Amino acid sequence: MVGAGLAPPARGHLAMLLFSALVAGSFSLGGLAAPEIDPRAFMAARFLFAALLLALVVRATMGPGALKFRAPWRYAVLGALYAGYFVGMFWALRYGAPVSLAAVFTLTPLLAGLAGWVLLRQAATGRMAVALAIGAAGALWVIFRADLDALFAFAVGRGEVIFFFACISHALYIPVVRMVNRGEAVLPFTCGVLTFAFLVLLPVAAAPVAATDWAALPAIVWITLAYIVVFATMVSSYLLAFASLRLPAAKVMAYTYLTPAWVILWEFALGHGGPPALVIGGVGLTMVALWLLLKDEDAPPVVAS
Repeated sequence: MVGAGLAPPARGHLAMLLFSALVAGSFSLGGLAAPEIDPRAFMAARFLFAALLLALVVRATMGPGALKFRAPWRYAVLGALYAGYFVGMFWALRYGAPVSLAAVFTLTPLLAGLAGWVLLRQAATGRMAVALAIGAAGALWVIFRADLDALFAFAVGRGEVIFFFACISHALYIPVVRMVNRGEAVLPFTCGVLTFAFLVLLPVAAAPVAATDWAALPAIVWITLAYIVVFATMVSSYLLAFASLRLPAAKVMAYTYLTPAWVILWEFALGHGGPPALVIGGVGLTMVALWLLLKDEDAPPVVAS
């Protein structure tokens, strides 16, 4: 369990802190592996292995009865949203730099806030609105590499465009989890989402899977696959579902503002260097946005008498 002994909101925060660090690794490692394999084949393998491993964990800890998926249409909807995000991400990494795509990812809180309002009527406070605006400004700063000419000309790269649409799927996933969850435990619920993500993706992934020479793939693909299956799929999807049931949608995705900073650290660790100093200023804005979104998070609400 995440943060046993802590209050539910605090446990949700801890889960998302871990989530942001793990997701960042998939940007940097994915950027190395993406040119070597079709994204559909890679993601099909990812969801299949992650679902099988998580099913084993659920059976061992909760018994086989926990894997009975009631109302499977719910898992199909969530699986489609989840698969759409990750296939789009891997495809985008063929064309965009990891730090730049991580900045696009920080637009997700704004999108999640909009989705949360439309689907759940979760209204944003004034502070949340300011924070989301600052975070979006920081994201645009990094996406356009602190180049005002590129911003005014809207010279955004192909990878960033692809990933923006993928992030819409991710933003919708958060409130939809809360809408369709019927009290299921997080682990079997996550296993159901991963299983149906594979099933939804299979019709478009079958041909690329068959065409891939799996034995000839370079080691970086298998290293990335192992990392993403265990940490960026099994663990992160559990953390995301865990936090989504304890925090509002926009607050959950606030932690994506940490992703560019984590990716910069990953890039340094992998020997790729860092972005220009001006670009780091945009990352700083996203950190300010995170601070604003989380400040006084757990203050008790005022109830009218």
